[in-house]
Amino acid sequence: MKKKDLKIRVEYLTRVEGHGNIVIDVAQGKLETCRLEIVESPRFFEGMLRGRSIFEAQHITSRICGICACGHSLASIQAAEDALGIVPTKQTILLRKLLLHLELLDSHLLHIYLLVAPDLLGVKSFVPLLEGNEDVVRRALRMKKTCNDLCDILVGRHVHPISAIVGGFTKLPRPKDLDAMLDLLAGLRDDMEEATIALKPYFTFPAFERDTEYVGLVSDDGEYPLLTGDVGSTDGVRMTKKEYRNVTNEFVVPHSSAKHSKLSRESYAVGALARFNLNADKLHVRAQHVAAEIGLVPKCINPYMNTAAQLVECVHCLEDAIAIVETLKANPLNYDEEIVVGLNEQRKIPVRAGSGVGAVEVPRGILFHHYEIDDNGIITDANCVIPTNQNTGNIEYDLMKLVPEILDRKDDEIVLAVEMLVRAYDPCISCSAHCLKVDIKR
Repeated sequence: MKKKDLKIRVEYLTRVEGHGNIVIDVAQGKLETCRLEIVESPRFFEGMLRGRSIFEAQHITSRICGICACGHSLASIQAAEDALGIVPTKQTILLRKLLLHLELLDSHLLHIYLLVAPDLLGVKSFVPLLEGNEDVVRRALRMKKTCNDLCDILVGRHVHPISAIVGGFTKLPRPKDLDAMLDLLAGLRDDMEEATIALKPYFTFPAFERDTEYVGLVSDDGEYPLLTGDVGSTDGVRMTKKEYRNVTNEFVVPHSSAKHSKLSRESYAVGALARFNLNADKLHVRAQHVAAEIGLVPKCINPYMNTAAQLVECVHCLEDAIAIVETLKANPLNYDEEIVVGLNEQRKIPVRAGSGVGAVEVPRGILFHHYEIDDNGIITDANCVIPTNQNTGNIEYDLMKLVPEILDRKDDEIVLAVEMLVRAYDPCISCSAHCLKVDIKR
């Protein structure tokens, strides 16, 4: 028999980045309140960018997130190059794709093992897994360290990369660096195969579904789009990245310091599951095989399965990263493309006034950066639309459908189910806090 009355207050949800609350009230069997409250103070990164040089933007915006630092840098660089009229070389694009693969791997592995696995195994945190699962824990930490080591080689460090800048890279990997990266990736492949086998038996997620619109990058070139492409949705929408405001349609709600978004419906979802639903046929064959083994088929409308989609993307990103490094080894890099900032006038990047948009798929979904710059390359306006911003409204609508369906469960089981649902989106709450509620009294 379903409960008539229920009150849930989850303050500072655990195992997510940042601070968010879940507030649910059921009275006489009717859902009266259902909110995901984003309670963090706004970050004001757009304000920090105004008045700064466009060439500083990627270093500033990488500080938005310690997990997606490389993704923010790449979105920022893409927006800057769009504004300046710079077309990156094929070599630069290839290296940026490699960097993005490494970041998705690093973040997805963290989410799967440290944040979601405790729920699947019935423990409160990652720490209890040490008892009786030491080899699994060591593998997880080893895989994450490998991703960090790979980023160190490619861009100087993973958290707040150094060498990836507007126009290309200040330092390109040498042959010995490529050899080291290939060795690390080969070891990561062995660990990934073992991890996939070990995780599959536990990938049994709650049987919940809600049809929604999924949004992400799409392309016609046969490649699983992460760095370039148009913006598309499972409802048939397709726009250029310049039209991102018509996609996101951000608006403010009273209970959140993060804006909400909507496109064709009341909300939409971004992230690994959205990318899978839009581009599953473009995944690496090994990733497609893993998807089939865990029963992930597009269009999947179970939000809990976002974690399964992350595992599939891990396999894809690893295999494509190996292919990229092998390509770079077979076709020696052109080191004349290294940018030595300020070396001489010929190596400086010309500046002009303009408007530029970057759209990059980071671990949690599509990320937009938009800059306006003047004749001196100074940023006059900036806008960053974060994946969690775009997901927050969809999470609430998921909760609104889920709660009435599980009212016959025990209270602690209901709390776990709603916490798991929010965690499945892998929210980066601190990144999403962008609006400030101001009451003006005269």
